[in-house]
Amino acid sequence: MNVNLLKSEIVKNGYTQEGFCKEIGMAHSTFIRKLRYGVFKTDEAEKISDVLKIKNPSEIFFDSN
Repeated sequence: MNVNLLKSEIVKNGYTQEGFCKEIGMAHSTFIRKLRYGVFKTDEAEKISDVLKIKNPSEIFFDSN
């Protein structure tokens, strides 16, 4: 997972992490933990992609780095 790219998309869309978490309906502590381990469920990744209008979510969620 490309955590830095996801974080940059959040900022680019005008969100703070806390505000973004509210938008996707996830506790901030949960979001931070999922970022740390790079593991989001498919439905979570889809919701994140929809809210951030990410055209190619595989660049973020399936990055091999």
